[in-house]
Amino acid sequence: MNRAGVEWRRCDLEDPRTVTAALADIDLAYYLVHSMGTRARDFRSIEREAAASFAEAAAAAGVRRIVYLGGPEPADRPSAHLESRLEVGRILRAGIVPTIELRASMVVGASGAAWQIVRDLSMRLPLMVLPRWLESRTCPVALEDAIAALLAAADISLTSSKWFDIPGPDTLSGREILERIAAVRGRRILALEVPLLTPRLSALWLKLVTSADFRLARELVVGLSQDLLPKDAHYWKLIGHEDRVPFELAARRALALERPPAEAGHRLAAFEEHLVDLAGPRA
Repeated sequence: MNRAGVEWRRCDLEDPRTVTAALADIDLAYYLVHSMGTRARDFRSIEREAAASFAEAAAAAGVRRIVYLGGPEPADRPSAHLESRLEVGRILRAGIVPTIELRASMVVGASGAAWQIVRDLSMRLPLMVLPRWLESRTCPVALEDAIAALLAAADISLTSSKWFDIPGPDTLSGREILERIAAVRGRRILALEVPLLTPRLSALWLKLVTSADFRLARELVVGLSQDLLPKDAHYWKLIGHEDRVPFELAARRALALERPPAEAGHRLAAFEEHLVDLAGPRA
């Protein structure tokens, strides 16, 4: 499929032959995949093997740079989901092809899995049950800013592989995120503190509330038991993009762009259009 000079290729990351073919004559490769939400029990081993295979294929194809979108590193032991995201980054950065790893927490944009979870909680709950883990803090980043960070990674000077945090401008607790999304729609959620409700039990409860894939929701929520804060925001200054979208505005835009469930099949086309528009002449 071609649009504005963009050529789309398909490959199966579990089949190295298709990866090698897809990377032929490619200078820059974006790695934006994960295996969470699949029926595979050990998604971490799948992600390790896929990342290693991709790094090797990229080197063999003569790719000059890889850009990877991963997750933040918590101060304490990460969840299985976050550890896998970080491990994929380490594997790619250890390869021959110079790699930029961008670490984002929740990306605020229509159809994003983490966004779907907090949106559904904010829109559907008449009473908000507040387990202690909802006091954990993070820096959600707007989809527009995340895409700008990915595009800029194609051009910044790079002599060796590096990683950068790409935080949004606001530091918010899980409770504040839910309250602000609800306020956008004029809602006020009554709160009830339940300190014994763990992230794992909360994930089971989410199955009744959110439209997001349950397996993916479970992994994401279990990772919310501690702060997910950036080490710094240096990357934004490096690329000249310090004026980032505030959380409330990002939430308003995401809610305005929400598509009815019947149109879910158009998400890829919508992302393609968004990417091409932001890339401008680059596309």
